[in-house]
Amino acid sequence: LAIRKFPPLPTILIGALVGALMAIVLQPEVVIALAGSDELSRSLALAKGVWIALANGFVSTTGVAAVDNLLTRGGMSSMLTTIWLIICALSFGAVLEHAGMLERLIRSALRAAHSTGSLILTTALTCIGINIVAADQYISIVLPGRMYKAEFKRRGLDPRNLSRVIEDCGTLTSPLVPWNTCGAYMAATLGVATFAYLPFAFFNLINPVVSVAYGFLGITITKLEPEVVEI
Repeated sequence: LAIRKFPPLPTILIGALVGALMAIVLQPEVVIALAGSDELSRSLALAKGVWIALANGFVSTTGVAAVDNLLTRGGMSSMLTTIWLIICALSFGAVLEHAGMLERLIRSALRAAHSTGSLILTTALTCIGINIVAADQYISIVLPGRMYKAEFKRRGLDPRNLSRVIEDCGTLTSPLVPWNTCGAYMAATLGVATFAYLPFAFFNLINPVVSVAYGFLGITITKLEPEVVEI
């Protein structure tokens, strides 16, 4: 599915259904035991066991600590806290954006960006700052794109430069902030605290530095054609 570039939601649904089918075929007794009801027929007990695993998770009791830690997960209910955080973060970010508070800060920062390198550095710091303040990856992607698009075009810089900076400094730094929606999701999914895996997230730490360095050195900085800048 990934190779064929299927949309994520159908892919997740198909993965859950295939996992449920494999559990029914390979471990039907475990699924029936999870249902916890002797009065149901075998088919209904299997369906109930699968639903309980999807909704509330599964607790492995093999006696091997490493295997039990790997197989024990909380299901959809364990993600509710993360979902609530995402909803709150999106609401908070929308308030900041529509009130003009973030835009005011960005405009002030733009006055010090005289060169291409300083403009990219300002964009990078904005993305990282929004990840920390707004606590949501989507806001750190959308808002800087809106704010700096015109400035990049005015300076004759291709929008691909802006897109790369936003990806390097907005997308990649969001998992490093514990209260960010992405960081909270990673911690909940992996079962590892954000600050515990942060020192080992080399890709997330190095890319923003490389992106800013490229801006000051002029490496891979694509320019717009003069007629495009004038439009």
